[in-house]
Amino acid sequence: MQATEWDHRLAVRADGKNLTGHAGVVLLRKVADRVGLATVLSAALPKGTGPGWRDRGMALVQLACAIVLGATNILEAEQLQHHWKSLFPRPVSDSTLRRTLEAIDGPVAARIERVRAVVRRMVWTVLALRPGGFPWIAVCGRELTGWYVLDLDATIVTCSSKKEGAAGTFKGSFGHMPLGAWVANTRECVAMLLRPGNAPPNDVDDHKSVLASAFGQLPLPLWSKLLIRIDGAAFSHDVLGHLQSLTTSRRRVRWVTGWAINDADEKAITRLPEKVWTAALRQDGQLHEIKGPDGEWLSYQVAELTWVRDLTGWPEGMRLIVRRVKPSRRDAKKLTAFEKRTGWRYRIVATNIPSHQGLSGVPGSGQVWFVDALYRDHAEVDDRARTGRGQS
Repeated sequence: MQATEWDHRLAVRADGKNLTGHAGVVLLRKVADRVGLATVLSAALPKGTGPGWRDRGMALVQLACAIVLGATNILEAEQLQHHWKSLFPRPVSDSTLRRTLEAIDGPVAARIERVRAVVRRMVWTVLALRPGGFPWIAVCGRELTGWYVLDLDATIVTCSSKKEGAAGTFKGSFGHMPLGAWVANTRECVAMLLRPGNAPPNDVDDHKSVLASAFGQLPLPLWSKLLIRIDGAAFSHDVLGHLQSLTTSRRRVRWVTGWAINDADEKAITRLPEKVWTAALRQDGQLHEIKGPDGEWLSYQVAELTWVRDLTGWPEGMRLIVRRVKPSRRDAKKLTAFEKRTGWRYRIVATNIPSHQGLSGVPGSGQVWFVDALYRDHAEVDDRARTGRGQS
């Protein structure tokens, strides 16, 4: 590995002395050097000749660090490098950064994806060998040991109409709506599909593309267990059918997604006897409650809807879990006619997690309260998407 020597006088301590603002970017740069990211990027990018030629891999790493520091364009990235000379001893000019980005065509982008996957495999190996082992997520006090969790979500990035691909969004704003995939275990974004602001949220081809890119980045073991979570954008026969087809003889795939309630669902809900409803739990295992309009505590309740709903044509083994709660005042304007009539607000989750087996190695993971909590844990991806918007 080529020594950069930019950090030979930098040290990370927890004594509270000589504190430096934006220390996180120092760690980011040190990690990139330690895992050899700049080196493999240099091998993937086109090379030039001459005494003034700058290393393109290092240029990309420094650009990423500048974006973390707050750069919103190429010129600001150059200026920040000059400002942080201790972090960027050899600043890269804006023209060099622009030429570096322009050189990334389809074949180059594919090579970058491959080397990123190689580096990620090495990093995950180090994570698995550390004292705490690989980070497995926990829901309701149950650790999903051995399960890699992949969250898909679309997010709106607002911008001016001058930006390429910007368009009006369904929320009335203007910009882009990229679709990304995040690994819940490590909180890293492994795939991102750039899309205009008017892209449909449940586009089947887009979800297939992001899933394929994410699978190419995941260094999964030979016999792997993968859980995929998507919000209501997955509500279509084609998306759920594709998720079901991802299971192979060497890879077990379970999924849990949102579901758009229609007339058939409402009729099925009315056939549920009151005794089948059970209390919903939070991610920490406590009762899921909210304070009502009169100060009283209202509990969420969940029930299995599968056996009273005709699921002909949907993936085999699919289950529907319905959740209800007494609506608050702020929910009054959002209630459907059915919800106003019943006095409850409803949400439905679809999954292929078997009720009797659940997730392998996770006791009780097939129960309705666990599936509901597992799906709501997907909301954490909103924080990661919001962080990504701040650096777009």
